[in-house]
Amino acid sequence: MSVLVVGMSHRSAPVALLERLSMDETVQHGAGSALVAQPSLSEAMIVSTCNRLEVYAVTNAFHAGVEDVLKVLADVSRVGAPELRHYLYVRYADAAAEHMFRVVSGLDSMVVGEQQIIGQVRAAYVDASERGTVGPNLHSLAQTALHTGKRVHAETAIDESGASMVTAALEETLRAMGAQDFSGTTAVVLGAGAMSSLAATHLGKQGVDRLVIANRTRSRAERLAEHAREAGVAADVVDFSDRADAIAGADVVVSATASDGFTITPELVGGPVMLADLSLPRDIDDAVADLPGVHLVNIESLSESLNGADTADSRALRSAEAIVDEEVRQFSSEQRMREVAPAVTRLRRGAAEISGQELERLRTRLPHLPEEDFEQIARMVKRVVDKLLHAPTVKLKEFAAAPETVSAEEVVEELFGFEHTSVAVSAERLPLLGEMGAPAEKETGKE
Repeated sequence: MSVLVVGMSHRSAPVALLERLSMDETVQHGAGSALVAQPSLSEAMIVSTCNRLEVYAVTNAFHAGVEDVLKVLADVSRVGAPELRHYLYVRYADAAAEHMFRVVSGLDSMVVGEQQIIGQVRAAYVDASERGTVGPNLHSLAQTALHTGKRVHAETAIDESGASMVTAALEETLRAMGAQDFSGTTAVVLGAGAMSSLAATHLGKQGVDRLVIANRTRSRAERLAEHAREAGVAADVVDFSDRADAIAGADVVVSATASDGFTITPELVGGPVMLADLSLPRDIDDAVADLPGVHLVNIESLSESLNGADTADSRALRSAEAIVDEEVRQFSSEQRMREVAPAVTRLRRGAAEISGQELERLRTRLPHLPEEDFEQIARMVKRVVDKLLHAPTVKLKEFAAAPETVSAEEVVEELFGFEHTSVAVSAERLPLLGEMGAPAEKETGKE
């Protein structure tokens, strides 16, 4: 039995599709029950957020498991299986564990290092546990993933990475404007997620006169605008469909929607403006940069400029990834040891049964053997069996803990403590071909 992840996120699928797959508590309950009812699946939990939909399941067969998860997702979302296949990603066994650890640590988020995902995964785990769809395998995986996420946030400065990217983008915008801050400007923010919130906060701290916020779900834009007003920044909300008018009156526009299409195209830009694209995939069509007076900054260009630089963000990212790698290795090792434990138990139980049968046969053949002598023989047999099984038992656990594969010869040598010996023979002592039964070549006198 191995863990399987089947999912999609902002990295693999358009927002519109993610919205169709988004599940509330009632839908998750039904989907979780449907998953564990599939023939190849025994455990399941669902992580559903605005940026991802992932099914974590325990399966007895990889391909059957993927098909069973796909069937349930298609039934629940009413999205056709062919369309789902185009956007879904799959992780299995150790790769599934690594994926979950990276997700919980914020390394797979739109805003790297964000902590909200920890609470979302914890809530999904608790909900699935209460509904009885989580068993020992997903329990161990989820607990270790949550522990890993806590370590990453406690031991690194990864929390600041997302904010640093927003800061870098807006600082680049200020340099292009030749300004020290955003005082006297009007800024439009498209989107109402984590990146948009960070951008609105930074713009407010940098003295922006007025914020205009637009989002496909207007209520979320209203909440972001209210937070800005509480911070003393004038903020208004417009419908997303009216963003062109808002852009026309703006000095700065920030887009962070991760939309499945461009939020800003050349047709929507009517004059000089500073544009910052904080989304992957891109929100803003690169063609706008060819318009007079338009300056475009995006995450990809920033990442390229920072690539390889020894910055606080890069050091935090490397530290976070090192923690994830360490936890994955330890988790995988412990899982393999758990899997081999039943085999070790069966080995010892079988040896005990065989030795017991032989002792009973001995008692039958030697009925007059004194009980004291028989007990001594029994103790001797037990010691022999224990000593014979000690090395194989230890080595089996070591093999299970190590990810490397070994040959059958190495297994026999290691299990039973044999020393591998090889005899090196000098080339001069090897027989000629003719001496081994085949005719030797006649000397011709030619070189």
